[in-house]
Amino acid sequence: MTRPRIVIGNWKMNPLTPAAATTLATAVAREAGRVVRVGVAPPALFIPVVAEVLRETRVGIYAQDVSAEEKGAFTGQIAATMLTSYVNGTLVGHSEARRYLGDDDERVAKKLIQVLRAGLEAVLCIGEREDEFDAGATEDVLAAQLGAPLHALSESDRDGRMTERFVIAYEPVWAIGTGRPATGEHATAATKTIRRVLEEDGGIDGDAIPILYGGSVTASGAIEFAKAEGIDGALVGGASLKAEEFAGIVRAFA
Repeated sequence: MTRPRIVIGNWKMNPLTPAAATTLATAVAREAGRVVRVGVAPPALFIPVVAEVLRETRVGIYAQDVSAEEKGAFTGQIAATMLTSYVNGTLVGHSEARRYLGDDDERVAKKLIQVLRAGLEAVLCIGEREDEFDAGATEDVLAAQLGAPLHALSESDRDGRMTERFVIAYEPVWAIGTGRPATGEHATAATKTIRRVLEEDGGIDGDAIPILYGGSVTASGAIEFAKAEGIDGALVGGASLKAEEFAGIVRAFA
């Protein structure tokens, strides 16, 4: 089965002004090709500005996070239905949201349900910490982080359309900003675990779901992962703030 090639730039809490966000979005649009699906995830405040810049381009727009609730008295939260007018999809369960904002498997599962029911694409982020990797627990961690949201999905959530709106980003947390890079071989092994869990716990054709690599991706490092079996693209952090570097990553997956 041919899966789409996807590269998404997660800008995190950058840049700091609408003007800078506009400049970056314009530069990314110039570098976007036709073979790879390219997307950016700007800070929430800048989504409308960036959406306007990219309106006539092939670049998709993603939110960095979403509420686990549908609506109501949840100060500071953004519901999935609120995002539908502006974005193609959203990240769910990013490693930084898990670490700093208290996202656990239960909350991530609720977020995933909200996103899919709103008709948005969900980019579910999963990955093991350094202590878990060193303990040889990668498979167990991935199975737990993926199994929890899969078990929470209803039969209607699992319909055929879901596979068209579901992407997984594998984030080996121990390889992010540590100088301890993962290898393509390790990433391939992780994708095999992920696709097995999709089928066994979710009743989903694992071969139909794109898996992105998200461990401190650079233009030079992306080449190895682009060649790795089972990897269909990248979720890019800091390198996505430099248009030329980001373009190099896109080209690696073309």
